[in-house]
Amino acid sequence: PPGRMAMAGTNSKESIKKGLAGMKASLGQSRLQDVLVNAEKELTLLKNTKLDIAFTGVSGAGKSSLVNAFRNVSDFDEGAAKTGVTQTTMDPEKYTHPKFPELTLWDLPGTGTPEFKPKEYLDKVKFSRYDFFIIVSSDRFTVNDAMLASEIQKMKKRFYFVRTKVDQAMEAERRKPNFSEKETLKVIREYCLCNLRKEGEADPRVFLISSWYLNMYEFPLLQKSLANDLNDLKRPLLIMAMPAFSREHLQEKKAAMEALIWKKALISCAIGMIPVPGVSLMFDIGLLVHTMKEFCKAFGLDDESLRNLANRVGKPVDVLKSAVKKTPMANQITQEFVQSLTYKSLLYGTAMVLEELTDFVPVLGSLAGGVNYLATTYFMLTVFLDDVLEDAESILAKVAE
Repeated sequence: PPGRMAMAGTNSKESIKKGLAGMKASLGQSRLQDVLVNAEKELTLLKNTKLDIAFTGVSGAGKSSLVNAFRNVSDFDEGAAKTGVTQTTMDPEKYTHPKFPELTLWDLPGTGTPEFKPKEYLDKVKFSRYDFFIIVSSDRFTVNDAMLASEIQKMKKRFYFVRTKVDQAMEAERRKPNFSEKETLKVIREYCLCNLRKEGEADPRVFLISSWYLNMYEFPLLQKSLANDLNDLKRPLLIMAMPAFSREHLQEKKAAMEALIWKKALISCAIGMIPVPGVSLMFDIGLLVHTMKEFCKAFGLDDESLRNLANRVGKPVDVLKSAVKKTPMANQITQEFVQSLTYKSLLYGTAMVLEELTDFVPVLGSLAGGVNYLATTYFMLTVFLDDVLEDAESILAKVAE
């Protein structure tokens, strides 16, 4: 990979030019100090943004497996939400995402008791802490589900109906003559919708998923719907944390990362203006290490993510790792690795970015030594992100083989 940084490919050049054009347009004629302060504020906001998702439904519906799927861990991993356990407590179980701890998944107590009262239930589980609710069923949605949805709606929160274990329903139907997957999915959906309408839900929407075969059925559609309904601060967190099963989702991850790159470059610029020899370089190397690791984790280029993916798709992990040609695993990104890239990219990368920024005088005119840091950081992160995307796409291709 180090040699790659010395000569950016066509795609990287286009990414750099496109990104810098957007950067210049968004910054306009702003004062340097305002630009740097705003970049730092936005990165701090993103870093401190939390997202809390609640999963509810009757016991045995597959809530815990769905929680694990959102965390990109298997049901058997250490720290996974416990499956197949009858819930007897009214205390929500909290599970943080292993790589993006700002995302928290809550496994709420079951709703299947005859004396269920939705308002009391929501009060007991502290409904206000959650950004939205996922109401889970493995068969039919009940009056309790509809009542809960109605109460959530009154409280101005979003909710989504998810029908799990679709793979099991498919397997049962597959034995029948004239089996049609499309028709079976249609029947399952209509059955769910009919029950919800009967219980008073006027315009329900149901996502049909398998917590084990996430790339099948409507889990990717659920991911997209959740992301689209979030605000600009919380959306990138969900997109980065969720597993990707299509090129479209990988592109969404890339767009979320690209939005960070120029902010990181501006922070690098501010670091480069520190008039203490060696301090600027040390901080900038640390920024690059952290950001590159974040990119790899978001795209599943780490040992744990690849192992979980291999288990899900039934392929040896070494086969998936063989698709990774251009980037190291997240745990292999060290200061020494980044320094080797920095020295190789300084001449070509910095010159290339500076050429694109020559007309950006109002802001860059007073950057002094910081401009080289901005240019190098922007170049390195953009090229690295393109490589990460390419490797992630290669892994998807291996999965599909």
